Amino acid sequence: MKTQTIRLFSLFAIIASLSVVTFSQTFNVNDMINLKRVGDPQLSPDGTMVAYTVGIPNKAENKTLTQIFVKPLAGGRERQLTDGKSSSSSPRWSPDGKRIAYVTGGQIWTMEPDGDDKDQITEISTGAGNPVWSPDGSMIAFGSDVYPECRDDACNKAEAEKAENSKVKAHVTDRLLFRRWVEWRTRIRTHVFVVPAKGGIAKDVTPGDFDAPPYGAGTGHDYVFTPDSKGIVYIKNPDKVEAVSTNSDIFVASLDGSSPRNLTASNKGYDMSPAFTPDGKYLIYRSMATAGFEADRARLMRQTVATGETVELTGGFDQQVDEFIVTADSNTIYFTAAERGRSPIFSVPVEPNFRLRIATHVKKIATYGSAGSLNVTRDGSRIVFAATTVTHPTEIFSVASDGTGITPFTTANDATLASFKLNKYEDVDWKGAVNTKVHGFLLKPANFDPGKKYPMIVLIHGGPQGAWNDGWSYRWNPQIYANAGYIVFAPNPRGSTGYGQQFVNEVSADWGGKAYVDIMNGVAEVIKQPFVDKNRIGAAGASYGGYMVDWILGHNTDPRFKFKALLSHAGVYNLESMATSTEEIYFVKWEFKGMPWENPVNYNKWSPHKFAKNFNTPTLVTAGELDYRVPVDQSYQLYTTLQLRNVPSKLIVFPDEGHWILKHQNSEFFYNNALDWFKTYLKP
Repeated sequence: MKTQTIRLFSLFAIIASLSVVTFSQTFNVNDMINLKRVGDPQLSPDGTMVAYTVGIPNKAENKTLTQIFVKPLAGGRERQLTDGKSSSSSPRWSPDGKRIAYVTGGQIWTMEPDGDDKDQITEISTGAGNPVWSPDGSMIAFGSDVYPECRDDACNKAEAEKAENSKVKAHVTDRLLFRRWVEWRTRIRTHVFVVPAKGGIAKDVTPGDFDAPPYGAGTGHDYVFTPDSKGIVYIKNPDKVEAVSTNSDIFVASLDGSSPRNLTASNKGYDMSPAFTPDGKYLIYRSMATAGFEADRARLMRQTVATGETVELTGGFDQQVDEFIVTADSNTIYFTAAERGRSPIFSVPVEPNFRLRIATHVKKIATYGSAGSLNVTRDGSRIVFAATTVTHPTEIFSVASDGTGITPFTTANDATLASFKLNKYEDVDWKGAVNTKVHGFLLKPANFDPGKKYPMIVLIHGGPQGAWNDGWSYRWNPQIYANAGYIVFAPNPRGSTGYGQQFVNEVSADWGGKAYVDIMNGVAEVIKQPFVDKNRIGAAGASYGGYMVDWILGHNTDPRFKFKALLSHAGVYNLESMATSTEEIYFVKWEFKGMPWENPVNYNKWSPHKFAKNFNTPTLVTAGELDYRVPVDQSYQLYTTLQLRNVPSKLIVFPDEGHWILKHQNSEFFYNNALDWFKTYLKP
C-alpha cells in the first residue's frame, strides 16, 4: 500500500511538473515584460570594442534599470561599466577612444573604457542628455530644457523652484504648440549647450525663445560640431507658428557667439540629422521636400561645405531614409529604409556618378528584420547594428560590408525565448482597392495545429503613415495575441511606409477609403485559409489604427465576414473636435486639406462619429489621460456613444499614460483586459 502511494504521488508530481512546463512555454505578457532591453550600440574609434546598454525590467517597481556594457567586437566576455540604483545611458566614445561620455542622474559623466575614473562633467539644474563629442575631443554638446529668458543656471534653478513651490498650477500660454505628447510646453524650450570635456560652465549655444532642436524631433543626431570644432550645427523650425509648420532647417553657429546661418532655407519641408563627412568636405542630412507633410519621403542630401551646393544622393530611390552613417574614409554612406515590412541596410557612394541610373549606386547590403543604430569599422570592413524581429527583441549584430556573415554580437534573451518556439511572420499579398497589390503579415501560435480552426485578430497600425514591420514591440506585440490562441493578421494598407511614396500618399484625405478596402480585402483573403474561423474575427488598433476600428464600427457590413469584437486605443473618433484639440495642427491640415471650417467636406465624409447610428459591435475603448496627440476626449465620446446605443462596451483610462501604455504594470493590465475582451466574444 505504501509503495502504491509513493508511485501515485510520483505520478501526480510528474503530471504537475509537465503542466508547469507547458504553461511556461506559452508566451504571455509577463514573459514579454521581463525580457532584457538591449540597445544603443556604439563602436569604439579603433573598431575593437562596442559599448551598449542593457535594461533589466522591474515590474514591481514599474521601471527598467539600464546599465552600460562593453564587449570586444571580435568576441569575448562582456563587462558592465556602470551600476547602482540609477540608470546609465547614451554611451559615446571620445574621438581618441580614451573616454566614454554617458548620462546618469540627469547629468553628463565620462569614464575610462574599463569603467574606472568616473567624472561628473555637468552640474546643470535643468538636466543634461544626448552627449556629442567635438572632433578634437575638447568639448561635449548636450541638450537641456530651459527657461529661454534665463541667461545662467541660477536663473533656471530659481524659475523651476518658483514653479514647483507655487500653489497656482495654472497653465498659461499665448502661442500654439503649447503641449507635446504628454507634457505642457508653455515656457520651457529645448536648447543645445556646450561644456568642456573635463567639466566646467556649460554655455547655451542656441539661446532664444525657440526649440533647437525641435522638441521631440528624434532624428538620431539633431546637433553636431563643425569639423574644426569651432561651431555647432543644429536643427530648428524658423517659422512663427510651429504648430502648423514642418519647416525644420539646419543652422550653423560659431561657438564664439556670432549669428547663426541657415543652411537649408530654400527648403520648406523638414531638414534633419546633420552629419559631416570625416574629411569635412560635405554635410550629409535627411530632408523632406513637401511643406506641412511630416510623412513625405525622407531623402538623403549632400551639401558641399565650401560652396553650399546641394544634391540628393537617393534620387529615384522610392523609400524613406531612416538613419545613416558615413565611413571613416568619407567614401560611403550606409543607411536603413523600410521595404515591405523590413528595414534593410543600404549603401550609397558619397560621390556617386549621377549620369548612371540610381540602381547602379544605391545597393541593398543586408536584411535582418528591422535594422538600426548603424556603426561601421574604421577600415569599412564591418557594420555593427541593432536589429529586431517579430520573434526577438533588439539584439546587436555585425555584418561584413558586402552583406555576408551576419553574426550575433549579443544574445541577452536567446535562452529565455528558446522554450517558447515563437513563430515567424508569414508574408501575405492580396489585391486591395483599385486592384493595387497590398502586403501584410500572418502570425500563428507557437503550438499551431493546421487541423484546427482558430479565431483571428486583425491588428491595424497607427500613423496612418507607418507599417507593421518584422520587429518586436512592447506596446503592440502580435505574439501576445497569437500565443493566446489567435491567428494574427497585420495588414499594411494604403498609407504604409516601405511600399513607395505614392502608396504612402494615398491615405491622406481618404482615411476611410482605399485603406479600409485594402484591409477588408486582406481579411477576406486570409479567411480562405482552412485554419481560420471566419465567424470569429476581431480587430484592434491604436491612434490611426483606433480610427480604423471606429470606422469599422460604423461600416461593419461586409457580406464576406463580420467583426465580432473590437478594441480601440487612443482612436481618432470625431475629426472636427480632434482638429483643434491635438497639438500638431499641421497634421490635420495636411491629412484633411484644411481645418474643419476650411474643408468641411473631408471632415464630414471621414469622421467615424457621423456613422454612430450603425454601431452595434462590442468594443473595448482604452486611452491615456495624458495623451495630447489624440486627446482622451476622443475615447470618452466614443464610449459614451456606445453606451447610449446599448452596445456592449467597456472604457479603460490610464491617468498616468499618454499616447502609449508604457509602464510595466499598466501594460500587463492593458494586455490582460484586451485578451479577456476578445475571449468573451471570440471564445478561442
